[in-house]
Amino acid sequence: MSFAVGFVAVVVFALLAPALQLMARARAWALGPVILLAIAAVVSHGLGVMLGIFAIPQFQYWNAASIFGFCVLAYVFAFGAVYKSVSLDILRGLVDRPGRRAPVSDIAERQVPDLFRGRIGNLVDGGLVEPVDSHFRATAAGRNMAGRIGRLRRAFGIGDTGLYDFSD
Repeated sequence: MSFAVGFVAVVVFALLAPALQLMARARAWALGPVILLAIAAVVSHGLGVMLGIFAIPQFQYWNAASIFGFCVLAYVFAFGAVYKSVSLDILRGLVDRPGRRAPVSDIAERQVPDLFRGRIGNLVDGGLVEPVDSHFRATAAGRNMAGRIGRLRRAFGIGDTGLYDFSD
């Protein structure tokens, strides 16, 4: 029964997470999507634990938590794979066009600059870079973040994959 409680908590999470995302967009909340996922995970896990404690005499927390944790991690990985994916935005742009194709120049000149502006806007809003004349400069917070990410990449053995090379 403890495993079932874990599944119930997963269902609550799977309903709550997108609901929070929709509410955040509709109400222009300042909370980012990842923070909303964390809130949904904490709330649904807490509700699952309370359900287990009150409904099952021999509630096995770790059984429920293992199911919940695995499923929520799978959800978060899937969310991360499609959240702000440049490759998927380009693919969606192609699929939405007549004939489902576009010249490379059209993608590079129209779609990629919009994607770049969105990404650089996120960095500016997050205080990681600042515009200086016609350039962008990493702030102290941006340099610190790049250093931490570089150390994490090395710790995970990611190495130089091209686009995200954060050398010291």
